[in-house]
Amino acid sequence: MPFPKDIPLETIMDSLADGVFTVDLNWTITFFNRAAAEITGIPAREAIGRKCHDVFQSSICDGSCALKSCMEDKVTLSNKSIHIVRPDGKKIPLSISAAPLLDRRGRVAGGVETFRDLSDIQLMRKKLQGACSLDDIITRSRALTRTLNILPRIAASQTSVLLLGESGTGKELFARAIHNQSPRKDGPFVAINCGALPETLMESELFGYKKGAFTDARSDHLGRFETAQGGTILLDEIGDMPLRLQVKLLRVLQEKTFEPLGSTHSVPTDVRIIAATNLDLDDMVASGRFRPDLYYRLSVARMSLPPLRERPEDILLLANHFIEHFNALHGVDIQGPSEDVVHVLLRHAYPGNVRELRNILEYASLLCSKGFVHIEHLPEYLHPAATPRPAGRPGQTLRDIRLQAVQECLQRHDGRKMAACRELDISKDTLRRILSGAPRT
Repeated sequence: MPFPKDIPLETIMDSLADGVFTVDLNWTITFFNRAAAEITGIPAREAIGRKCHDVFQSSICDGSCALKSCMEDKVTLSNKSIHIVRPDGKKIPLSISAAPLLDRRGRVAGGVETFRDLSDIQLMRKKLQGACSLDDIITRSRALTRTLNILPRIAASQTSVLLLGESGTGKELFARAIHNQSPRKDGPFVAINCGALPETLMESELFGYKKGAFTDARSDHLGRFETAQGGTILLDEIGDMPLRLQVKLLRVLQEKTFEPLGSTHSVPTDVRIIAATNLDLDDMVASGRFRPDLYYRLSVARMSLPPLRERPEDILLLANHFIEHFNALHGVDIQGPSEDVVHVLLRHAYPGNVRELRNILEYASLLCSKGFVHIEHLPEYLHPAATPRPAGRPGQTLRDIRLQAVQECLQRHDGRKMAACRELDISKDTLRRILSGAPRT
């Protein structure tokens, strides 16, 4: 049966569930269907006529453009995983396919790309893996899951929050999650590291100054509290804030006002404060290095983030999450860590916590373009020759170490083998072979 000629092509394209857009040889978008607008959050009228790299904030717009390679080599590409960032800041995982558009003479006249939203699939995958997720935070840890469960209720309030945890545990990530889940999500999120600024600069950065306040003050300068109006401010490393500035911060919390340097008038402020530190504030209060009244005002809602070494069940979950991210970012096709690398990752103490694990996988993605990550793809300090020998009897073999790792994992999960398999990312048959001491085939 011939296709009805009276049906416009645009009508057909708008009926598709997948996003579709086309570009000409100058990378100007010439068509943008309804699904493309819904997935990206960008109306077709705003996309058509603009350069595609100005419309999309994609993980491959920095040099790994799928359309570019298809148009240059006259090839098609299918099911490549990337992510884009919508105008509202939400990161969307996509599966894309691309192909060149040829004219009647077989010459490239442009390109077409289709894409599918993988958000629901990724969420389902995390649920099947037993992982709890919020924004970019994923975990299997019971302690961290409890924290994520109460985070939306804390976010919905206006109370100040104190985030406690070692460096690299993701305190800023949690602060952003609180902001994104709060009524202030459409306002600005401003972060300042109190430990990175000298005292003389910290006050002017936080509260601003007026023209003439000091020699070089030739014009007014807005501080972070003014730029964060209607939103959230993260005071990272709050334990490094000098006592004199702690007094001014306490006034902001109590009276919702502050005075810029050189000003005689108070400025009202509507900002939610989230503070974070890796220091022991209880000890600092006891020794007089931190004001107790400020401490109690900041810690109305206190959230402690455990270090990675205390939640080993998250190591492989996060490793695979980072691998998926760098696959999209660097245009590589890494399947995951090899068995030997799994052993190294599970045995490492991670003094740099989640940030260190992320850096390890980013380095590996630069050396490994496809297949599995092997020992030689890891930073040198993780190579066996540079890694202290694990506790055990002299002459311990790799099979002995593997058995010890499995037994420790089973102990952590009270003997539940399926839970151990999920953490170690191995099958039940592999677990059974390791426990029986049988050689691998």
